[in-house]
Amino acid sequence: MMPSFPADEEYARPPPRPLVPMANDKPATHPQQVHISAVGAHGMRITWVTDDRSAPSVVEYGTSPGKYVPSETGYHTTYQFLSYTSGAIHCVTIGPLVPSTTYYYRCGMAGDEFSLRTPPATLPVEFVIIGDVGQTEWTASTLSQISAADHDVLLLPGDLSYADGQQPLWDSWGRLVQPLASARPWMVTEGNHEKETQREPELRRFVAYDARWRMPHEESGSRSNLYYSFDAAGGAAHVVMLGSYADSHEGSEQHSWLRSDLAAVDRRRTPWLLVLMHVPWYNTNRAHQGEAESMRRAMETLLYEARVDVVFASHVHAYERFTRIYDKEANSQGPMYITIGDGGNNRAHMFISDHELVHLSVCREASFGHGRLRILDDRKAVWTWHRNDDEHATISDKVWLESLASPKQ
Repeated sequence: MMPSFPADEEYARPPPRPLVPMANDKPATHPQQVHISAVGAHGMRITWVTDDRSAPSVVEYGTSPGKYVPSETGYHTTYQFLSYTSGAIHCVTIGPLVPSTTYYYRCGMAGDEFSLRTPPATLPVEFVIIGDVGQTEWTASTLSQISAADHDVLLLPGDLSYADGQQPLWDSWGRLVQPLASARPWMVTEGNHEKETQREPELRRFVAYDARWRMPHEESGSRSNLYYSFDAAGGAAHVVMLGSYADSHEGSEQHSWLRSDLAAVDRRRTPWLLVLMHVPWYNTNRAHQGEAESMRRAMETLLYEARVDVVFASHVHAYERFTRIYDKEANSQGPMYITIGDGGNNRAHMFISDHELVHLSVCREASFGHGRLRILDDRKAVWTWHRNDDEHATISDKVWLESLASPKQ
């Protein structure tokens, strides 16, 4: 493992920026808020919203612009939150699709044509990771800098829109991320700002998240949209998305599912094992201290025994990378822990200079940005963190990783 580029200790985080309003300029039958997620090895779930609740849930697609040979039909749903009723949320799974192939598609037999590229069936594969995204001008900057370089799959460990019960902000956020989310799979898990908590006890938590961002949890044996897993690069990488706001104690459904899911991973054919969750288990920032301690105590041994390579979290609106750790001590066989909650939502927090874990913290900076994990082969991967710096992204941290499944020389 190579050392990182040192962060600029004198870097001053720029001030917050306002929300970016994204109004709907489409006819009622035309799709908006289009986003995609991977389903199994050869499928893609297309999700979009129409104001017309009678619009068809159909996706036409093909490998040439404007030429749609197959089509698939799905379903639509709506939800109500206080006085708000959503538009029709359409979900259609298309496939089987060929890996590393560009497909052109149209939703609902109306409106714009979109294109997507399927992930590769073999290594290399590149993940973009962002968390705590929101919809500020800094969010727009992060999304712009992500789009400046290619990637295969985007991973988002919670806090998507920051709607916080204001349901029209879910619609606005969907329109903001559509250019990226309609072209590459977005695989997400929930954060605290997806709870939609209100005083009214009859309101179900995560109602908007569950309806709008349906992940392929059934395919991994999970009974909850809050946690699931999937394979990438033909099974060379296994990605586990945990739910920080689902029960995680030993004996819970999530704990039992995680134990079974990790036990089924054959590291001889799956050399890379990644885990994402919202609340970090390791954190030297003043924000959110100790919030995931019970989850860490319940699940850390499972991750360690499975030789998980990297654990990504968000929640803290800053960047921090730790060395490999197990049970609060440096351990060469433990995961590397990375906090990537710097996607663009406002607020900055200070780090604790004398925190008990500071000797394990390799790089930390209260900036906005995004990360990229490029897995090159069965043994090597490179992680880079790209700090937003006005006109361009600046690589402020870089480290090479060796898979914990690799034979030691």
